[in-house]
Amino acid sequence: MKLTKISGQASNPASATPAIKSVSRREFLQTSSLMAGGAVLATGLGTGMMRKADAADAAKLAAGETKEVRTICTHCSVGCGIIAEVQNGVWTGQEPAFDHPFNLGAHCAKGAAIREHGHGERRIKYPMKLVDGKWKKLSWEEAINEVGDKLLQIREQSGPDAVYWLGSAKHNNEQAYLYRKMASLWGTNNVDHQARICHSTTVAGVANTWGYGAMTNSYNDMHNSKAIFMIGANSAEAHPVALQHILKAKEENNAPLIVVDPRFTRTAAHASQFVRIRPGTDVPLIWGMLHHIFANGWEDKEFIRQRVYGMDEIKAEVAKWTPDEVERVTGVPEAEVKQAAQTMAQYRPGTVVWCMGGTQHTIGNNNTRAYCIFQLALGNMGVAGGGTNIFRGHDNVQGATDFGVLSDSLPGYYGLEEGGWKHWAKVWDVDFEWVKGRFEPGKYEKGKDKDGKEIDVAVMNTKGIPVSRWIDGVLEDKANVAQKDNVRAMIMWGHAPNSQTRGQEMKKAFEKLDMLVIVDPYPTVSAVMHDRKDGVYLLPAATQFETSGSVTASNRSIQWRDKVIEPLFESKPDHSIMYLLTKKLGFEKEMFKHIAVNGEEPLIEDVVREYNRGMWTIGYTGQSPERLKQHQQNWGIFDYTSLRANGGVCDGEFYGLPWPCWGTAEMKHPGTANLYDTSMTVAEGGLNFRANFGVERDGVNLLAEDSWSKGAEIQDGYPEFTADLLKKLGWWDDLTEAEKTAAEGKNWKNDLSGGIQRVAIKHGCAPFGNAKARAVVWTFPDPVPIHREPLYTSRHDLIEKYPTYEDRKSFWRLPTRYKSVQATDHSKDYPIILTSGRLVEYEGGGDETRSNPWLAELQQDMFVELNPRDANNAGLKEGDDVWVEGPEGGKIKVKALITERVAAGVAFTPFHFGGHFQGQDLRAKYPEGCDPYVLGESCNIAFTYGYDSVTAMQETKCSLCRITKA
Repeated sequence: MKLTKISGQASNPASATPAIKSVSRREFLQTSSLMAGGAVLATGLGTGMMRKADAADAAKLAAGETKEVRTICTHCSVGCGIIAEVQNGVWTGQEPAFDHPFNLGAHCAKGAAIREHGHGERRIKYPMKLVDGKWKKLSWEEAINEVGDKLLQIREQSGPDAVYWLGSAKHNNEQAYLYRKMASLWGTNNVDHQARICHSTTVAGVANTWGYGAMTNSYNDMHNSKAIFMIGANSAEAHPVALQHILKAKEENNAPLIVVDPRFTRTAAHASQFVRIRPGTDVPLIWGMLHHIFANGWEDKEFIRQRVYGMDEIKAEVAKWTPDEVERVTGVPEAEVKQAAQTMAQYRPGTVVWCMGGTQHTIGNNNTRAYCIFQLALGNMGVAGGGTNIFRGHDNVQGATDFGVLSDSLPGYYGLEEGGWKHWAKVWDVDFEWVKGRFEPGKYEKGKDKDGKEIDVAVMNTKGIPVSRWIDGVLEDKANVAQKDNVRAMIMWGHAPNSQTRGQEMKKAFEKLDMLVIVDPYPTVSAVMHDRKDGVYLLPAATQFETSGSVTASNRSIQWRDKVIEPLFESKPDHSIMYLLTKKLGFEKEMFKHIAVNGEEPLIEDVVREYNRGMWTIGYTGQSPERLKQHQQNWGIFDYTSLRANGGVCDGEFYGLPWPCWGTAEMKHPGTANLYDTSMTVAEGGLNFRANFGVERDGVNLLAEDSWSKGAEIQDGYPEFTADLLKKLGWWDDLTEAEKTAAEGKNWKNDLSGGIQRVAIKHGCAPFGNAKARAVVWTFPDPVPIHREPLYTSRHDLIEKYPTYEDRKSFWRLPTRYKSVQATDHSKDYPIILTSGRLVEYEGGGDETRSNPWLAELQQDMFVELNPRDANNAGLKEGDDVWVEGPEGGKIKVKALITERVAAGVAFTPFHFGGHFQGQDLRAKYPEGCDPYVLGESCNIAFTYGYDSVTAMQETKCSLCRITKA
């Protein structure tokens, strides 16, 4: 079936390129205004080489010098290397980097078409604002002055929390770091980015299990896996180049590939075993597998004894999940569950892979912890070929998270308590009291002191509103919001709002704001989904190919990008815009105190050196600009599987110096390829589990027993390192006199000299201690992960046994509903489970990729997949226009794609579309020439209320809908 695009035009037909019609490839290429030297599109896992179109093009290139520039793809987090060919400042061609250790010359469709992003014709060309419903051109000076004046006015009237600073996973590391610093010096924790709605439950669940909330191994390390278990992950479309690493293990190791998903995906087509699960029942499935593992004694008992706390409590919960109960709740027969369990037990080491299919639930943190516990039970942690390989979505969602573009932490996951703020104030060389004075002085939240006594907590020390709930920050009754006033201004910097749920209410929130500022290379759906006539600003940001800096891949490797071309049109790099804005707002001197500014552009290398001084917690301290650039220029010397340099100038280092890269750059730590691997010394990249939760609980030891990293002089568990511990061990004199001065009274996280880390590693120890992973997280609503039915469940018969949470009066500054939503049974009127996911052609909200003609040709219609049984019952045929309506009233008009990929009673939609709203085409509302080639409904208009109980992650994998002919 070919779904076709209904044509449409922007507000000025004479100057705007019309939407793509259903045309042949030849007609498309003739009419799409593509430049010479374009791409031959690769849509699979092949090399996807970019070639010159013909001999004439080659002759043109020969007339001028062509330089090759090394950069990294800006789409998913695999981090594929690209060689850009640039002639006289024009990006004329590209090739995938054949020597790059991640992709070895492979590309997906998006990577193969990346050059068009740098020369995109549908970009914002100059600053604009909406005046009487029309877009008016502004100068940068006018735009910054008007936006700045309004922000200062709102601050004066309603306090700094009335401005929401929504950042981006599309920033490089340096821009992400500056963004969090900018929000901090403005005086608010109302700052967040896309990780909140994609992997915040991963970060919370994984970090609270063994210490760090990131992928433990790497794509490449899966070459060593003897079994691969994927749940809620469709790599064939979401991370296509990652699939080559998975298939390498499958083919060379005969590694079984188990794929768990409600939908038979392109990834499932490669599976040794496909397990179709009812959406929202991950915990019962994992506990069902562990039921068989424990019953047969397949667990790694010695690993659990040495390195795991709380497994007995897990066994007690697992015992409740008998095979018949697992089948009743998940829909998966016992034989399939046992087969998957036995396969993972038999073929070790095995790895577990998950993505947003597991995270975007009201119990997403329970899901991610269950996956971790499964690996702990099998002893699959801290070994090559094992671990939890968590694939992130955007190119720098890992880095932006690490650098604290979050409403609940500072850079490096330092907390919002006074100690965290004082640490960063010292790094920034600004007075802590001045920073404190930038925040609203009132107290609106309750907390507890160290003795457990309830106290009022200052705004500076309380979590801000998460991006998943910014809508409620605007619309909720002021009396119910735990800050001085509602959110009145949104700064949407590199964010696609159509990737968020509750589209109807989002439209109302947009319209209530005093001001909306959109900073992006493309206008995004933010510019059109509301009915505002004024108060909206569009500021053209440069792409990541028009600046330099670093980006962190899913495996924690940090990669350097060189600038490919100068900023096009009137666009400016994000960090330049930050400089102009902070200058207008009056704190640029504090912001850039130790960062050189060339004209209006802060020096990226100085930003790296500044965060190197402060990011001790996760080891972003050893990757100097010089070391990162050296890795970039020597891609080919790193081993394809281990990522370790085999000779050459980086000999022994792991590619990208994956964090933690301990100590200062002068220490030359090689980075840590596989977290928690005790078979290597810490100096070589080995580690144990982190001591982050104390040394004992209720009289039970939380430190490792009879387990330590190779070469450690403390051959047992030990707490995190402090100055006092060094003195007790007799290691204090290993510090230099300067280090002693800096380290006195400090610990491994706030000693700016790095001396404590250096000495601990000298003696073979991990700076963060040596503890057990904890299977029980006593600080979470569900200490042991349990199943709770989704708020909008199709199985109301299960609610009595597996209810959701009670409503909460204040959660991330806002009232949050659970039980009151679940109490109503919508399943009769809305009988189909609605879930969502990715397409290989598009990324995120899709504004950039739907504006790319090479990609826009490939998928021109938004659609819903539904099973033939449901289609026949509703009288629907392939290609029909249908309404998909959710129980909260949101509805979308899309094409019907009838397929057995989804089970009866389940429907799937991609989430990359926007520009239509409940049947209305919004193309005429875009600025001239900035409308994407392909528009469509956002599935999130139909998706409903629901937020994770720890992180406020939105629920997008398990709602309800009804589907009728339009």
